[in-house]
Order: sequence, then C-alpha cells, then structure tokens
Amino acid sequence: MPLLNISRLPVCPECLLRIQPIQGKVCSICGERVLSAFFECDEDGLRRCPVCRRIDRPFHRAIAYGSYDDGLRELIHLLKYNGVRSAAGVLGRVLGETLTTMTPSLEQPLVLLVPVPLYRGKRRQRGFNQAELIAQVALRAPIPRERFQLASGILTRVRDTHSQIGLTSHQRRENLRGAFAVTHPQQIAGREVVLVDDVYTTGTTASECARVLRRAGASRVWVVTVARTLKMASKYEGKQRFGFSEFQGLIEEDDALVVQHHAETFKI
Repeated sequence: MPLLNISRLPVCPECLLRIQPIQGKVCSICGERVLSAFFECDEDGLRRCPVCRRIDRPFHRAIAYGSYDDGLRELIHLLKYNGVRSAAGVLGRVLGETLTTMTPSLEQPLVLLVPVPLYRGKRRQRGFNQAELIAQVALRAPIPRERFQLASGILTRVRDTHSQIGLTSHQRRENLRGAFAVTHPQQIAGREVVLVDDVYTTGTTASECARVLRRAGASRVWVVTVARTLKMASKYEGKQRFGFSEFQGLIEEDDALVVQHHAETFKI
C-alpha cells in the first residue's frame, strides 16, 4: 500500500515506507509471534502460542495490521499524544485493510464495530478517542461497509484507571477490573462484535473489554488493532535455535501470572 505524499503529516517518507503488515508465523488466536517449536497447526487448523495452548481467551481472535515500531509507532504517538489528527488517515486505512482481510471469517452479515472507550476526563482532555477516530476513517476506506456498523456508545469506561506502563500482568488486570461496562446490553445480545483499538500490547485491555461484552450477551468478540507489540520477536530476535526446554522456561517466566489468574480473569 503506497503511503507517500501524505500532506500535513510530519513523518518522513522512509518511515512511512517501513509500515508493513506483520510477516512470519503468528498465533491464530492472539497474534503473537511463534517460534519454530509451535509452527505446526493444531487439529482445528489454528496455530497457537504457548499461552493460548494453556488458556481460553475471552475473545475469538486478535488481529493486528503491523508491529508496534518504526513509522507505525510514530504515527500512533503523533495522534494520541500530539493531537496530529491527520495521522488517523493512515492508521484508519491500514485498519480498513485488516477489516477487509477478516471479513470472510465473520459469521453474521452485519457486525458491530466497537471502539475501546476512554474515560470521559481523558477524552475531554485529548479532544477525541483515538480508537473511535481510527474506526471512523476505516469505514470511509474501500472496505465492505455493509458488513460493519459503528457502535461507539455501547461500551463505556466507567472509572478512570492508572497508566498501564510499568505494571506487572497481575497489576494490569487489577487496574482494569470493573473499568468497563455495556450501556445497552439488548443492543449486543447475540451479536458478533469487532473490538477496535490502536495498539494491542499485553492484551489486558482487549481481554477485559471482550469479557464484559461477552457477559452482556455478545455471541463472539474479535479484536482488531492497527499495531501489536511482538514480545517474542523483540525479546528473542536473533536467537535462531532454541532448545524446547529453554524456550519453555522463557515463556513460563513471562506468562506465569497469566495462567495463574486465568480462572478468575478470563471467566465469562
């Protein structure tokens, strides 16, 4: 997708050119990079990372366009922290590409597009919700619009939360517990939902939102984001050969808390 000659956007052409879809083999459920020991698909045809082999996510699948680095990271920061709304044009276009790619897998003819909400104080301070803005742009892109209905007010953030930066996995979940609510459960009962956000980092926010939507009656929740942090790609880059025991130890170190609190946190 050509991204050059975009006006009013303070990003160099070289950075824009580096915006590419995620390459290589990723987990079919959460989108994390998988290493060679987990390349093979399961009997259902899905490839699962070590964590998704051990827990059931509250969402059906999480799909991201690109890795959260280089030009894509810069564009997201320009939009969120500098108020450069023209960045939403590029971000919405790549989100639209991702929505188009996933459309054949949708079960219902019309699905709800639900942006991850901001708390009202933060939205007032920022002037917009970046997830909602990106979703609006995506719906103006060349996508099958008849399959998506924007539903911005259905999911709300009922209390403010601390920044997730620097928190452990357990602290992140506790920070978000009870932070989201569905305002009109009757509008999503039995409906397929696509949850939209700018970045998927640890998946804590996406999981909490999906859990709330499922409890309110949503039949299936997808998570679609512009970018995703690829923990394994960055942490283990350049390590081409792993013994299984070594790899398993690294995974357990990263995700022990996820599995430990699985029953409580991901229960629908």
